[in-house]
Amino acid sequence: VQLQASGGGLVQAGGSLRLSCAASGFTFDEYALGWFRQVPGKEREAVSCINHRADTTYYADSVKGRFTISRDNAKNTAYLQMYALKPEDTAVYYCAVRWGLAIMDPESYDDWGQGTQVTVSS
Repeated sequence: VQLQASGGGLVQAGGSLRLSCAASGFTFDEYALGWFRQVPGKEREAVSCINHRADTTYYADSVKGRFTISRDNAKNTAYLQMYALKPEDTAVYYCAVRWGLAIMDPESYDDWGQGTQVTVSS
């Protein structure tokens, strides 16, 4: 299993970014996918997740209405579109997959990408 997150960067508050997670080495359309974030000294936080068919999604309250998760199983890629970014969204963002239901619990995910840094300046 390989997951490659990309698309992070430095953006001003109110701006937008789209993260991508490219998957390989497994049958992508059989796995749920989650996006998570972590800042130094804090636990990894669930941001959003999507089931394998892309018909069920969940969001953390802190990002509802601003972030949109999606996936293109034909391209083995998932996305996290982030709008109206806030300084508190600054973190390293990770994608991860799990067999089974999409759930907002990082401990339930088996395989992780390397992370991409998102920095939102005020």
